[in-house]
Amino acid sequence: MPHPPKLPHRFFRWYCHPRMRDYIEGDLMEVYDRRVKESGKRKADWKFILDVLLLFRPGIIRPRKPYQNLNNYGMYKSYFKIGWRTLLRNKEYAGINIAGLALSITCCIVIFVLVKHHLSFDDFHQNKDRIYRVVTEQHRETVSFTNNVPSPLGAVLRDNHTYGEKVARMFHESNAVISFERNGEKQLIKEPDGFAFAEPAFFEIFNFPLSKGSIETSLTEPNTAILTERLAEKYFGDQNPIGQVITYDNFLPFRITGVLEDLPSNTDIKPEIFVSYVTMKDFNPWLASDEAWGGIMSGMSCYVLFRPDVSSAEVEEAMQPYVKQFRPTSKNVHHYKMQALSDIHFDGKYGGAMEKSDIGILIAIGIFLLLTACVNFVNLATAQALKRSKEVGVRKVLGSFRGQLFWQFIAETAIIATISILVAVLAGYALVPYINDFFSTQIPVNFLADSTLVLFILGLDILITLLAGCYPAFILTGFKPVAALKGKLSFQQLGGFNTRRSLIVTQFAISQVLVIGVIVIMNQMRFAKQADLGFDKSSIVMVKLGGDSLNTMNVLKNEFLRLPGIEKVSLCYQAPSSDDSWNNSIRFGTDPEEVNFLTNMKLADADYISTFDLELLAGRNLTPSDTVREVVVNEAMLQSLGITSYEEALGETVYANGGTMKGQVVGVVRNFHDRSLHEPISAALITTASGMYSNFAIKINGNSVKATMEEIQALWEEQYPDKMFEYSFLDEDIARFYEAEDTLLKGIQFFSFIAIFIGCLGLYGLISFMISQKTKEVGIRKVLGGGVPHIIWLFGQEFVRLILIAFLIAAPIGWWFMSGWLQDFEFKITLDAWTFVVAIGSSLVIAVLTVGYQVLRVAYVNPVRSLKTE
Repeated sequence: MPHPPKLPHRFFRWYCHPRMRDYIEGDLMEVYDRRVKESGKRKADWKFILDVLLLFRPGIIRPRKPYQNLNNYGMYKSYFKIGWRTLLRNKEYAGINIAGLALSITCCIVIFVLVKHHLSFDDFHQNKDRIYRVVTEQHRETVSFTNNVPSPLGAVLRDNHTYGEKVARMFHESNAVISFERNGEKQLIKEPDGFAFAEPAFFEIFNFPLSKGSIETSLTEPNTAILTERLAEKYFGDQNPIGQVITYDNFLPFRITGVLEDLPSNTDIKPEIFVSYVTMKDFNPWLASDEAWGGIMSGMSCYVLFRPDVSSAEVEEAMQPYVKQFRPTSKNVHHYKMQALSDIHFDGKYGGAMEKSDIGILIAIGIFLLLTACVNFVNLATAQALKRSKEVGVRKVLGSFRGQLFWQFIAETAIIATISILVAVLAGYALVPYINDFFSTQIPVNFLADSTLVLFILGLDILITLLAGCYPAFILTGFKPVAALKGKLSFQQLGGFNTRRSLIVTQFAISQVLVIGVIVIMNQMRFAKQADLGFDKSSIVMVKLGGDSLNTMNVLKNEFLRLPGIEKVSLCYQAPSSDDSWNNSIRFGTDPEEVNFLTNMKLADADYISTFDLELLAGRNLTPSDTVREVVVNEAMLQSLGITSYEEALGETVYANGGTMKGQVVGVVRNFHDRSLHEPISAALITTASGMYSNFAIKINGNSVKATMEEIQALWEEQYPDKMFEYSFLDEDIARFYEAEDTLLKGIQFFSFIAIFIGCLGLYGLISFMISQKTKEVGIRKVLGGGVPHIIWLFGQEFVRLILIAFLIAAPIGWWFMSGWLQDFEFKITLDAWTFVVAIGSSLVIAVLTVGYQVLRVAYVNPVRSLKTE
């Protein structure tokens, strides 16, 4: 016979008054059967549901059972008192639960604070939805992305179109040395965030208010600047900064005309000194020119405040003709795009701090850790159910309602959750400084002053209490009094094994994926730091030049060479591998057009090749010169040109920088890594051009680094007493290429530890449950002759099987993720079997350490103790 839908039928039985149920249900079933015959089952089902809903009305609904003393304050007080005493009697159980929950809650708080901090970037500006930045797609042999634009673009966009209410250009110069006078003494300070040339409209687009001075006039005159309150106090103390003078690199003075309120920590605009844009003609005449369409200099940005009815697509379409109009002969085809202010922080290809997907990953990690900790709590609680079954039976026999027992167990969970929250908050306070250092953020230490975070923590407390407490309370309060008092409870009544097994497999699969990630990233970082870069990076210090006089540079170079701890010295623009490079278009030989690839220009004197121990494969070294006369090229240059013979290239002429640099190829060097291992080796050339030198490359004897550095500094300061001595070791500079990977490695290590710890709690809950069910079985086996190894294997085979299943899931996932991650490296390791062997081996060791004590304890217990309660 056809049957009506089960869920509506159960709903009717639940709400219908018992005295009326049989009569009404009989009529419903008769009507349902008739409708099935007349209209078919589908229509009969829908009409049955409608009837059930129409019957849900006063007179038919069963009366609500009054709860005895539910509103009695004494009852709630007794719930918590009993719960507290229960936890004190089961300290191990309470401690494990508090540790697991506190750790997961700490991570949730940290993730919430981080996510909230990143989502708040630049959201305080008045017209944030209409602020855009112009970015550039560069199409050559490959497509590259930059957040910079040619410097004249902003002026053309402002003068030729009416899409923007305001258009402002900004050029950011980082790592600037600022000098000023305080109390009659000259001070030198290096500002990592440097300063920025900005047009006055910049402060009409962005909400950075002034505390002193006028925003309309502060940056209208040449050589004027405004700075933040923090820098004003740092430079001039209690003095009035207005009218004071600061100088960039001892040649470009700025008169202070205004003071900004300190910039918020949640902005991607970092400079704290803003200089009038008209001053840039003294800093870089080419960059300040309206004809500087030939290239893009790092730091040059353009911001637009759209009119309310303008879309980004309209503006992008209007800028399309700029390429043919201003760059008609360039093979580097530009596509100018508009990037919304809300996307700047989250667009990695344009230099954003993180991707939006990273926010989702962080949130997913927080949810996973919270859920697994709650399920582990459930596992441990249901494992304790057998011990508390008689307590439940006695309470029910003495008249306790199921609802009363339910809220008592919820109260126990609430106590554990609240203690865990308090521990997590204290841990969060302690971790904030490390988080700020680790993630380069500025989260305030007193983060609980944020009302949103307080509400989040209170919500977590309630959510955890309900998630972790309801199921165990439901299981514990559902025991039949007679079965509970006799101790005859089935696996199903205690929650069964399958849910626990699934959780353990999931947890260890995630743990093994993370372990695989840690191993692969560590091996790749080791490979990157130990790889042959094609040049010598050891014991080489890069010292910034103090002046632009060639005679002065050569004199100081010769003084350095006289020091016993110095082996070689070269004047150069940058080291062979550097994140600061000058990429140029060249013309080779008799070809009338420029090649379609960029060439990394390594401008240096004749000692460059020997200082960095570059290997000459053909020809000879450069002859000493102050100007471009000869060039040495690398193998990648010849490969890009399609030249297979080194000798074929010798004697050919290379034209660079629009033909202003011309030199004959006199040598070929072996390829060297000019950037990180993420990038392929670029076509590069080495040539002399003294006007472009900015560093001394000094090869130091490794046995006397400290003493030699002191001597180098003394000679440098003797030559340049008014300038700051700046230096860096080349191997440390190259190591900074991989800061993001090092941060990722530390993050994965941290979350691996947490995932493994929570997985161990799951194992502990499972072994506790198994022991509670198999205690008498162990006693019988021992009486029948079973030895300790047999008992250990009885429990151990379960965990070995689960971990192997987890590995079969984790291995392909880990391989897929890490293969994708390695694709970001042009030069990388290969994934081998040992990576996966270590992952499963570590999981097995962790499992043995987690359950070993419990298994050994039950294996060695006297069988009489196991059987005497039977």
